[in-house]
Amino acid sequence: MPVLSKSTFKGGVHVPDMKALSSGSAIEVMPAPERVFISVQQHIGKPAVPVVSEGDAVKKGQLIASQDGFISANVYSSVSGEVEAVKKLATNAGMQTFIVVKNDFKDEEVLLDEIDDSDGAAIAKRVGEAGIVGLGGAGFPTFVKITPKEKIDVLLINAAECEPYLTCDHRVLIEYTEQFVEGARLASKALGGAKIFVGVEDNKPDVIEKLSSFDDLNVVPLKKKYPQGGEKQLIFAVTGRKVGIGKLPASTGVCVLNVQTARAIYKAIKERRPLYERVMTVTGKGVKTPKNLLVANGTPYTEILAFCGGMTDDAIKAVAGGPMMGKVLPFVNGYAKKTDSGLLILTDKEANVREPSACINCSRCAKACPMKLMPMYIDLFTLEQKYERAGEYGAMNCIECGACAYVCPAKRDLVGSIQYCKKKLREISAQGGK
Repeated sequence: MPVLSKSTFKGGVHVPDMKALSSGSAIEVMPAPERVFISVQQHIGKPAVPVVSEGDAVKKGQLIASQDGFISANVYSSVSGEVEAVKKLATNAGMQTFIVVKNDFKDEEVLLDEIDDSDGAAIAKRVGEAGIVGLGGAGFPTFVKITPKEKIDVLLINAAECEPYLTCDHRVLIEYTEQFVEGARLASKALGGAKIFVGVEDNKPDVIEKLSSFDDLNVVPLKKKYPQGGEKQLIFAVTGRKVGIGKLPASTGVCVLNVQTARAIYKAIKERRPLYERVMTVTGKGVKTPKNLLVANGTPYTEILAFCGGMTDDAIKAVAGGPMMGKVLPFVNGYAKKTDSGLLILTDKEANVREPSACINCSRCAKACPMKLMPMYIDLFTLEQKYERAGEYGAMNCIECGACAYVCPAKRDLVGSIQYCKKKLREISAQGGK
């Protein structure tokens, strides 16, 4: 279908995209490692519960941890072999339970049962069974998204990929086009026939051209601006609808899914394979050979970097995800998860190493905020431990995009301050407002 007019949202920032480092790198399949370390907490909600024990033999695609409640997700083995341990390990998000599987390199696989892919309810059930979550980074269980109480008339695929450096979704759209499109169609069927829209930033003209050949896709070019891929910003840019404070996208009749989430739906329905691998970008000037890789869940970051030639001598900072919303790694000792869109290694010329200074009241953070908040006041009252006062300035409505910190001339850790404020406000609420 012909592309629609170019759209955007108010606020935001223009960030050098740095995508040229990896955008031309075709997806490579990284060989599975000798051991995978698979976390049972790879999604928003309750951790999955291990259903295997030390010494058990498992196959690729076998359930190893079962979802615990409605907001949770199944976890599957990404290799065949033997469960070496079920133990807690330290991560950048605290201690988590991991299932360690020693790869026997036999690649024995078990598939999910066949389903009727003309039945929307069966598709939705399979999405939940396959452990599919939002692969844009949030990790919200997709089954919950595609079975809302509200009537959904728009399925909006987030193909903006507005985070600098990341190009994995771009490559999936170019190399796995048919799988992506069919996955979106299946998701639409689960939603009762919702109309499919795809929002793509205009720095991906090859994607816009390729997707516009499908009659049932409404392709919407988006101005390159960060955070164009934020759910509320994307919904407004594409549909003109506004998500109310404290409301979910479903309240506007919209369901938003990531590019790779749509492809995972295709894999689960058409190939009967649950979610145990994903495409991620390994990049930054601190990586010797930036790549887009199809990586088995649980692969150590150290082995991923080694596959990309290792780090340069001037590498000083590692980030899981994108540079704006990703998590800084104190050292490169993590393991690939469902939600890992990227692994960045930055040099001293790329990373901010300046110590923060006092706020100069320039209001740049407020002008950049896509949620129309005043981050400087939230930061001020958080530092004064007046958390409820900070809450009055909308701390809980912050989407933690990092636009405020990016434009701050004092280089204050505004996002970190707001995250801390949110934590304190939740504690106050749990204590009955005392």
